[in-house]
Order: sequence, then C-alpha cells, then structure tokens
Amino acid sequence: MLLAAGRGERMRPLTDTCPKPLLPVRGKPLMQWPLEALARAGVAEVVVNTDWLADQIVANFGDEIGPQAPSLLTSLLHKSEHLSSLRLQYSHEGRDFGGALETAGGIVRALPQLAEVFWVLAGDVFTPDFVFSPDALARFVAGDKLAHLWLVPNPSHNPKGDFGLSEAGLALNQAEQRFTYSTIGLYRHDLFAPPFCDIPPGNPQGLKATLAPLLRAAMAQGRVSAELYTGAWTDVGTPERLAALNLPNP
Repeated sequence: MLLAAGRGERMRPLTDTCPKPLLPVRGKPLMQWPLEALARAGVAEVVVNTDWLADQIVANFGDEIGPQAPSLLTSLLHKSEHLSSLRLQYSHEGRDFGGALETAGGIVRALPQLAEVFWVLAGDVFTPDFVFSPDALARFVAGDKLAHLWLVPNPSHNPKGDFGLSEAGLALNQAEQRFTYSTIGLYRHDLFAPPFCDIPPGNPQGLKATLAPLLRAAMAQGRVSAELYTGAWTDVGTPERLAALNLPNP
C-alpha cells in the first residue's frame, strides 16, 4: 500500500494545485520512485489511497502500469532492466468520506484489497536506493511478528526519533537511543484487528485513526521487529527539502 492521501499543508503553495506525491523529484513524480522500486522487486499490485486532488494521481498513473497502459510510468519501466507491470488499485478516501482517514484508518479501509502480509510505504518519502526485498518479505512471512519496520538515523526535523531498536531486532517504545520510522514497513492484517484496532475491516464508517498507537501496543507485546536503514532517505515535507533534492549534482 502506497500512502498518497495527505494534503501537504507544509508544502503550500506548491500543493495548492498539485498533490504532494506528484511533485517532481529529479525528473519524476515523487511517488514514481517507490513504484519503480516495487516493480523491480516483482510486486504485482499496489493499492494507493487518495484524497487531495486524487484525479491528478489517477490521470498520471492510471490503473494499469504495463505494456497496455498509457501512463507516465509505463515508458520508464520499459526502459529499465527489470521489465515488470504493476496493477494499481485506489482507495479514494476523499471521494468516499470527504477527507483522509489518517494512516491506520486508511490502511483498515484498504484491508479488503490487501494480501494477508503487505508492504506499506509513503508516497512523499524519497529513498531511491531502498530495495523491497523478496527475502525480507519471506522472512517476515515465516515469523510471527505483526509488523517489521525500517528505521533511519534521525533527521534534523525529528531529532528525538520515534522508536528504539534492541540487539535482538525488536522495535521498542522506550530506549536510550531512538531512531526515526522511515514510513516503510511490512504488516499483517492481525495488527489491524482486536486487541490492537477496533475498526471493522474496510472501515465502513470512515473512522480516522493514527498508526503509532497500534504499533506501540504491539511493541509492548514484543510483536514488532525492526532494522536500521542507512541509505539515502528524505521526508520531502517542505519546499526547502524538495528544492535541495532537485539541486544539480556537483
């Protein structure tokens, strides 16, 4: 699942007329970078949640990214070494409920469209070298954890971090050293069910819910694993960060 429903308030005025996931980074819409990475990893289907200016996202990417699809991403995939196709489905939170449902609310809304184990990533994070490893997916499927998170060294805008990391590879609520959640993770449906989440699958009422309380409850039971990612990573949250990414290489 690719999260693309945010309004991008801190990006205004750029996001007044363009959804943040479509802002250009190094010649491509921001959300195109993770979509290409998912395609290279062999992922076949991606659910994209939408709200603000959703029609622009659908117009840019369509619902089939492959040989028969006239979309922006198709031609670029055909030029890459790993030829693949993605089927995009949409969870239109704005159309159905008048606004975004926050991260957990949006995921629960999309659960009927998602496999039992699924990736979650944000469409406004730039991490060009991250690999959505089939081996990581297989290890997670074989284990008993409800989520596996990729953490990153704390950026200047989040100096205190979010979660700790134990020597055994568990994500921790409390730790002397904490890292920032990259917004990339593997999840099971069971995290979005009681006792961690009381919203019915499909979120028919359109309830808003954040993800952190669910993760922290599961961490308290030792059910969330994590690892540190030290590759390039930027939360493209402000015009200044976007401009820095688009500076010419020296």
